[in-house]
Amino acid sequence: MPARCSPAVTGTDGPEPNRPAASVRGAEARAWPFAHWLLDDVLPPAAQAALLAWDPGAASHGGDTGGRRDARNGRRVFVTPATRREPGLDLLARLFDAAETREAIAARCGARLAGTALRLELCLDTDGFWLEPHTDIGAKKLTLLVALSTGAGAAEWGTDLMTADGRAVARASGAFNSGLMFVPGEESWHGFVRRPILGLRRSLIVNFVSSEWRATGELAFGPPA
Repeated sequence: MPARCSPAVTGTDGPEPNRPAASVRGAEARAWPFAHWLLDDVLPPAAQAALLAWDPGAASHGGDTGGRRDARNGRRVFVTPATRREPGLDLLARLFDAAETREAIAARCGARLAGTALRLELCLDTDGFWLEPHTDIGAKKLTLLVALSTGAGAAEWGTDLMTADGRAVARASGAFNSGLMFVPGEESWHGFVRRPILGLRRSLIVNFVSSEWRATGELAFGPPA
């Protein structure tokens, strides 16, 4: 699937850099409990603002879903061709799908993104939420989780990194606009240990998925041509 060209983002001093690509290039590598990368300053202000303003209503908020996001299928929130009518969401999708970003990801973590499509999910979790250990292995060729919470204690709401037996042994930061990136594999166990959420735990899941992904309505630009 050819990557789309990133639009110019113009500031007072001229075009701004592709912030997701720059964040990936500067990511800190960690090896335990599986290979992953920690990112800072992932999204540009316009994309941040669009995601913070986007709330389809209480039906899209999820508390205890039995440890699985797919238990709420039909009420999940995705960046799609329709929602990309909002300029900040369109910018978000085009920056991540740009050749510069794809190349930066491949160079930094070895992800094989040729022929993949972009999937962007906005998650709105409430108190009681937890996620069972899982790996994302399969059609997902890259996972990048971006923290967007602003509530009290949000820095502690990052993803838990786990061992194969489900023990949480490390935790990514939940600091605003920080990220956790990894290539799904047999060791990429992660989840969310239940703990108090005061307000709304907002995050963005970025995936690049292969042609095996069947839920094409979840894709930012539709299925690969």
